[in-house]
Amino acid sequence: MLKILRIFLCQMAMNFSCHIVKANLCLGGQDIFAAVKENSPNGEFIANLSIIGDPGANSIRLCLTGDNADWFYLESKTIRLNTSSTRVLDREVQGSVLMASLTCYEDDTIQSVYRIMVEILNENDNRPKFLEHSITTYNISELTAVNTVLFTVQAKDADDDTIMYVIDPAMPDASYFRIDLPNSGRVVLAKPLDYETKAQLQFLIFAVEMNTKQKHNASATIKINVLDGDDQYPQFLPCILLSQDQSRSVCTNPIYTVNITEKEQDITLHFFPGPIHAEDGDKGLRTQLSYAILSGADNGRFQINNVTGEIFMTRPVENRLLTPNLRLRIMAAQVDDPKKYTVATALIRVLAVNQYPPQFNRTTYKGFIIENISPVTFVSTYGNTVLVIQAYDRDFRDGVNPRIHYTLKPKSNNTRLYQITQEGFLIAKTDVLRAFEKHFLEVVATDQESGETVKASIDIEVLQKGQQVPLSPFSGREKLYSMMNMNVLGGSMGVALLLLIFALCVFLRIAKNRRQHQHTADRASVALEKH
Repeated sequence: MLKILRIFLCQMAMNFSCHIVKANLCLGGQDIFAAVKENSPNGEFIANLSIIGDPGANSIRLCLTGDNADWFYLESKTIRLNTSSTRVLDREVQGSVLMASLTCYEDDTIQSVYRIMVEILNENDNRPKFLEHSITTYNISELTAVNTVLFTVQAKDADDDTIMYVIDPAMPDASYFRIDLPNSGRVVLAKPLDYETKAQLQFLIFAVEMNTKQKHNASATIKINVLDGDDQYPQFLPCILLSQDQSRSVCTNPIYTVNITEKEQDITLHFFPGPIHAEDGDKGLRTQLSYAILSGADNGRFQINNVTGEIFMTRPVENRLLTPNLRLRIMAAQVDDPKKYTVATALIRVLAVNQYPPQFNRTTYKGFIIENISPVTFVSTYGNTVLVIQAYDRDFRDGVNPRIHYTLKPKSNNTRLYQITQEGFLIAKTDVLRAFEKHFLEVVATDQESGETVKASIDIEVLQKGQQVPLSPFSGREKLYSMMNMNVLGGSMGVALLLLIFALCVFLRIAKNRRQHQHTADRASVALEKH
């Protein structure tokens, strides 16, 4: 009974294989130490057994037991690897060593037990992988000093290969970063950050095997959000650019202007450009600003709202001849850091009260253009003189209001072909015009001080090349009148000739009647004498 139980236990042991061979003795064996490459195929040779007994001479029984016994099988006195298409020997999964035991039975009696230790040799069958927590999006302040270690990226290789890290220099933002120690993964800031220039950066980093022929690698994209720091001063708007450098805009504060008239008081001044407004240069912070008048307040004549920047005038200007201009210096400073401030100028011009609106000296202007003279040319008028369109203002002694602004509006067509200067000259794109075309425009003159406007029409005729510009509006009429006079003269002469012929006929008829009457009278006289 005990013998049967031992046989049953041997057969039911976990992860064992058994092969019965004929042998005289179990002696002569020893512990087995071998090595096999991972991913080796099924049946790969592991080791030969050195027991003395010859298979078949006597019945002996060999059993493989242990946790890793199922990775082996016996073929006579040879141990081979036991794998399949669904079960591959993977060092990264199984570990570096397979361990089992070989038990030799003779007549169901254990004669010897040998250890089997097989090292799994590593193959470079894995690529590096970045750790997710090390390739997240990073938030870096623009005030971070150059040469500061920003963060550390990490990658693991299941084959335990040595990893080095390389930043792809082809990426546009790669110049901002560097890695001083290739195998450390520590990313260092190489040049200053600037939120106002670029608020988001990204670059590509590689993890490369250093100690292998294959040099397997992995890549990851690192994204950087540049956080705005308080490194900019306030700016009055609109910003007037001094430099067109796209990487860094440099601008100056505008000069705000406004016109007032004598005796005005208790009013809010509306400046151009306006309103008076400043913003923190750190666009991501938008720190609150406070406004103040540094100079020119004239003992309270002008007051400013320190929150909105609106300027009020409390007292009138009594004499514009004595005080034609007033100048204010306005400061906008950060509430949390008054040392960060900016200053702008506000110019206030005192004018006489506007009494007359601007006027054109005519309602319609006549212009002429000769085709294909040049790409652009001035529009001419009668006598081939340059057409000047100007509105006069009787509020000025010479009638010239320097604040009048001229604009063109489409009256019929082709406004885009013309431009008007603020001196009143009309410029045409001659190279796209064709002879005998007629264009109709409307010019608007606006008094930028009073807001009053006046309009006039412009009729433009395109002359063919070589055609003369008329000398006056009546040049064509004189020619027409001459033609009409010739026609009238010819007609009159025809009528006179007809009347002369008719009169001659009447005269001849009367003469004939007279002769006939005289003949009858003679005959009557003769007859009378006869009687």
